Amino acid sequence: MRPSSRPLARASLAMVLLPSCFAHAATPDAIRAAIAKGSAFLVGKEQAADGSFSAEVGPAVTALAVTALVRSGTPADAPAVQRGLAYLLSFKQPDGGIYAPGSPTANYETSIGLLALAACNTDGSLDDTIKAAADYVKHLQWDDGEGKGPADPAYGGAGYGKKSRPDLSNTQFMVEALRTIGTSENDPAIQRALAFVSRTQNLPGPHNTTTFPEKNPDGGFYYTPAAGGESQAGTTPDGGLRSYGSMTYAGLKSMIYAGVTKDDPRVKAALAWLAKHYTFEENPGMGDAGLFYYFHTAAKSLDVLGVETFADAAGASHAWRDELSTAIVARQREDGAWQNGNDRWMEGETDLATAYALLALSYCLPK
Repeated sequence: MRPSSRPLARASLAMVLLPSCFAHAATPDAIRAAIAKGSAFLVGKEQAADGSFSAEVGPAVTALAVTALVRSGTPADAPAVQRGLAYLLSFKQPDGGIYAPGSPTANYETSIGLLALAACNTDGSLDDTIKAAADYVKHLQWDDGEGKGPADPAYGGAGYGKKSRPDLSNTQFMVEALRTIGTSENDPAIQRALAFVSRTQNLPGPHNTTTFPEKNPDGGFYYTPAAGGESQAGTTPDGGLRSYGSMTYAGLKSMIYAGVTKDDPRVKAALAWLAKHYTFEENPGMGDAGLFYYFHTAAKSLDVLGVETFADAAGASHAWRDELSTAIVARQREDGAWQNGNDRWMEGETDLATAYALLALSYCLPK
């Protein structure tokens, strides 16, 4: 087994705090070199003999690493990918889920697992496993089966598992996984999820009639409206839920996957918030907490939005792929890994941060 990478060395702390505003943008060759170094780090230094990455936390990090490797250019039939896939499939349960027995995060693990299965399913041999996993996450979605009708703030959301409170992070992974395997935007599960996603936006109106957006109507997104509501960025003085960057990109991406168009008020409001807070120096509203999660969610969202440039609130146009890749390459360690000096949400774990970085860079190469 590989040694734990959770203790943070001073050198790694310095690396993650480097500014991303270099004089020159990362070239495609520099991006490819960073991907090659990051992939070599994962495969050569981090993957255990059983194919796993960070096995101590369950199969989700392995699924993210496998997806990142394949998306960033490692062939799906490469030995490292196949070892990781075999390890992931060892968690396949009779109910179709992909999780450790007794796991409190079974829904999250299965949704992330679906992304890996889809990336590796080059010959259709995983079709049945994918369908069963998709049925499993749909079954766990908060809906009428739990006595949660459309008016309930929890309706349509997904949580970690065992029917824990639904949240936007898990819901966006579920939506992305279902859309990645070919589920229609009109599928009932996707449209139920859209109802929940809309309630995580600080936009008063017919799609969010909770009390939260009236207290902070800035158009951004927060963590959950369920169980009394919560934002990882905290609250406003009068109890509103603060918006933050990673969740706003997650909400935008999920709405687009659900068929919401760019002229919809919800998308316009999200884009306006992101324009006001455009940066790859931090996760807006959260500082360096969840920075690599933010990078990969922003990359997916802007790619699915279908834009090559993004205008900030001052009207300046940004080539987001260039700017994001420059920010990520600037933070790569000499050994090829990425690591966040802020260990919140496990980003001090190099396997996780490196997988997020590789996923983000896969969207930054020229089309």
